[in-house]
Amino acid sequence: MNADAFRHFYNYHFGMNRYIWNTFIMPLPQEQYVQEVAYSVGSVRNQVVHMANVDETWFRQLHNLDFINWREPSAFDDRDKLRAEWDQIEQMMRGYLADLRDDMLFTKPFPDHDEDKDLILWQVLLHVVNHGTDHRAQLLRLLNDLGVKTVPQDYVFYAYDHP
Repeated sequence: MNADAFRHFYNYHFGMNRYIWNTFIMPLPQEQYVQEVAYSVGSVRNQVVHMANVDETWFRQLHNLDFINWREPSAFDDRDKLRAEWDQIEQMMRGYLADLRDDMLFTKPFPDHDEDKDLILWQVLLHVVNHGTDHRAQLLRLLNDLGVKTVPQDYVFYAYDHP
């Protein structure tokens, strides 16, 4: 893979996040948005806050920024507030990806971190998208359980439309 392939893959990640948000999460009644469930990290709201936290944490590290405390889901009953923060995170990520070069992909971005010191940049970038795919699948399952008719999120469908 090269830097352009990762930018393509992240366009899928961002696009699918936004599609699920606009199509399925925004129309949800508030009660369903915050409804606690005994699955994964909990409610639809909790899933999205978790996804935003993970994306931000990895990319803050890639930007050599300090770790910040994770958002508490209970602070995001207002979807517009959550969307605004998620948009800022996406812009930070896009900024990093815009400057990504092929030669960077095989570097170790966290040499001073105990647990992450041996990770190679391409592994980190792949992990973040893979994590998003996992939690979107969990979101789609939760939405389905709430009676929402959802759609597949398979990357291949994105690739058909975005060669």
